[in-house]
Amino acid sequence: MNKTSGNLNGSLKTDQIIVNLGPQHPSTHGVFRMAALLEGETIIDLKPVMGYLHRSHEKIGERNTFLQNMPYTDRLDYISSMSNNFGYALAVEKLMAVTPPERAEYIRVIMAELTRISSHIMTTGFLLNELGAMFTPSLYALEERELILDIFEEVSGSRMMCNYFRFGGVVRDISDSVIEKIRKLVFNRLPRKIDELDRYLTHNEIVRLRTEGVGVLTADEAAAYSAGGPLLRASGVPYDVRKAEPYSIYDRFKFDVAVRYHGDIYDRYLVRLDEMRQSIRIIQQAIHDIPSGPVMTGKSQYQPKVPAGEAYGRVEGPKGELGFYIVSDGKQNPRRYHVRAPSFINLTALSEMSKGEKVADVIAILGSIDIILGEVDR
Repeated sequence: MNKTSGNLNGSLKTDQIIVNLGPQHPSTHGVFRMAALLEGETIIDLKPVMGYLHRSHEKIGERNTFLQNMPYTDRLDYISSMSNNFGYALAVEKLMAVTPPERAEYIRVIMAELTRISSHIMTTGFLLNELGAMFTPSLYALEERELILDIFEEVSGSRMMCNYFRFGGVVRDISDSVIEKIRKLVFNRLPRKIDELDRYLTHNEIVRLRTEGVGVLTADEAAAYSAGGPLLRASGVPYDVRKAEPYSIYDRFKFDVAVRYHGDIYDRYLVRLDEMRQSIRIIQQAIHDIPSGPVMTGKSQYQPKVPAGEAYGRVEGPKGELGFYIVSDGKQNPRRYHVRAPSFINLTALSEMSKGEKVADVIAILGSIDIILGEVDR
């Protein structure tokens, strides 16, 4: 569709044209389409179009038993399996009035924070890819993620779809050798590697030119769009579920909410860098204080009895607030199962951030939101 009009400075007759970026494009993070109204290279308007991957996650969740849904949560943000398990477990545990043992709580926090580091470091690598650095930065980031996935594989048997949490604890304990591997990662290698990323990228002239002042989302806009995670905190809103409504044992740990104030791509990158350091800080404390003891309350659950009622369990996932709303009528499967997916919510601000920017910038803006289509088209 073409539309003839004056250009931005009114001196030349140009055509406005709608260009589809995606749905099959390496920079759209899955099957996702951006319908962009362009005047030259400038974005006049942009419409996010989703639905190409829809898996009916919530409808399937009402067909499954409560326990059968746990591995399905792995497939939402499939980069952050452990965090997905965490949010769902909290919701069902509220209905069951179950509290995990102390050791299980510490293990859950360690796994969730390792997940945050894994997600953020991967996002940082691929953001550089979207700025035109090809795949070299991504490979540096993926190397560190692989070391974290080694830990996940050893404790859960899987690298990505971990299915590790259970209502009242975790599937199995972690060995002393795994704790030692985590200790070496968080006290030695990861802090050094994050410092290297900081040194290579933060003051890089090309990175700053491409990201500073680009894709700006103000604090008021971020709040109006219900944004969460790094997208919200990079706009100057220091909101983090771990502090605002502490769950599990997060109130025992000392850590700061990472916040920046310009609301651009650059600050979203910096917030993730800050958050990785805070996650390392949390894991160091958890490794130091982890007690011995059981990792499950009661017996292993094959068909747990979930009383009638409703509950909402939420966690601060790597991408923002991840919430699970569950209604039980006392049967084996949920009567209602709904997921508040941060990728989906954060994506609503894409249009506002893109207006007035260039086509190449939109790819970087989308990357800075950090969406996973598994939870957008859940």
